[in-house]
Amino acid sequence: MWVALLMFVVDTVAAGNGLTLSKQSRDTLAVPQWLYLATGGATIGASALLASFVTDRAFIRYLHSWSRTLPSIERWWDPLVWIGHGLGVAALVLSVFLGFAGPQLPTASLTILLTFAGVRAGLPIVTYFVGNVWPVLNPWRTIAAILPSGYREYPDSLQRWPAVGGLLVLVWVEVIFPISTVPTVLVMVILIYSTITITGALLFGPESWFDNADPLSVLFRLYGAVAPLQRENDEIQVKLPGSDLRSSDVVTDVSDVAFIIALIWELTYSGFITTSAGVTTVETLVSFIPAMVANVEVRAVLVYTILFVCGYAVFLGAYWYAGRLSRRGTGTYITARTIAFQFAPPLLAIAAGYHFAHYAGLFVSLSPALTMALTSPLSPPANPLVLSPPSWFEGLGIASVLIGHLLAIWAAHAVAYDLFSSRLVAIRSQYPFIAVMIGYTVISLWIISLPGAIPPYLS
Repeated sequence: MWVALLMFVVDTVAAGNGLTLSKQSRDTLAVPQWLYLATGGATIGASALLASFVTDRAFIRYLHSWSRTLPSIERWWDPLVWIGHGLGVAALVLSVFLGFAGPQLPTASLTILLTFAGVRAGLPIVTYFVGNVWPVLNPWRTIAAILPSGYREYPDSLQRWPAVGGLLVLVWVEVIFPISTVPTVLVMVILIYSTITITGALLFGPESWFDNADPLSVLFRLYGAVAPLQRENDEIQVKLPGSDLRSSDVVTDVSDVAFIIALIWELTYSGFITTSAGVTTVETLVSFIPAMVANVEVRAVLVYTILFVCGYAVFLGAYWYAGRLSRRGTGTYITARTIAFQFAPPLLAIAAGYHFAHYAGLFVSLSPALTMALTSPLSPPANPLVLSPPSWFEGLGIASVLIGHLLAIWAAHAVAYDLFSSRLVAIRSQYPFIAVMIGYTVISLWIISLPGAIPPYLS
């Protein structure tokens, strides 16, 4: 099936994914690259060192348990939920219809703009800065909720593995297929996703499916753990950002860890293949593929896939190895698996920082075009306005990466003090994970510093 799929789409691979995988040229660094990377890594290491001096458990617990309850909106909640349901379903219907019947220019197509500027870029930013509104907007959940469902029990052994596989497949499709430049191709993906999602929700029940198997729902739920607004017991609580990353309920299975690492890796991968180093790597590997694969585009698909899978395996393996080193270094009775579970939620702050650095510029650029398409979906302007982010946006991306790592360092510090009774053991337990975070930081900063380029064979 895999080979047949590659042969079937060989003509579409060359169309490429230009909207989300294109990069503007970057200015040359004013300082040596080694100094830039060393400074970023040292910032994370120094922050971890400073955090280790905060040993007052009561103070740490106070910071992470601090909250304020917002004025009740109970009387408005149901109307707001119904409005959100209606907007989500309307957006899905319009996206499918206009993908076929609307304009085929990417920056004028509501289907493409809503998918990438809205759901891919803007909505995650809203989620980790404000709170998770996806359960209200999710059109597939709204549709499944009004239909008979629950014919089978969701297998407990699957946990969130279907969501992990779904996320990886979606990212692979985004890279390989021209879904951000050809609306009709994007609509086909949306229809396939809709069919699988609604079928699964009706078979296993909406709650089980969207809590475990749907990649978008799991993604927004995890990003929502970073946000300062949380809904608890029908009340909206204001907390310090990242406070819930200390909770043991965020990660309860190996599949949750795999999903979080996938979030970090897919953003790293997307950034890498849009740099000069990524282009050189792909072109070099394509030339090494045996001559029996004559079509260069098929060879390119194989190379992009191998890089994607192998890089994810390295990121995931590095994190699990850090869990084993943490247990070995502390001599604790707590298993490496449990330690890995507890230290995984802080990585969501890193993922949020990566996402903002990667997609904030795209969202700002396409916001005017998205607004025009929303106000006039059937007849958008022929030449929609696309903004060019100011030069200081590059600094904002670097800052978001560093801030995400700093928040992760503090959350991991709080987790260690919850997990271990000894202060020295709690500090030592963090060393392997800090090393992994420094590695993630250096890689992401290095990618940001490289000149931008268009991925080869996809354009």
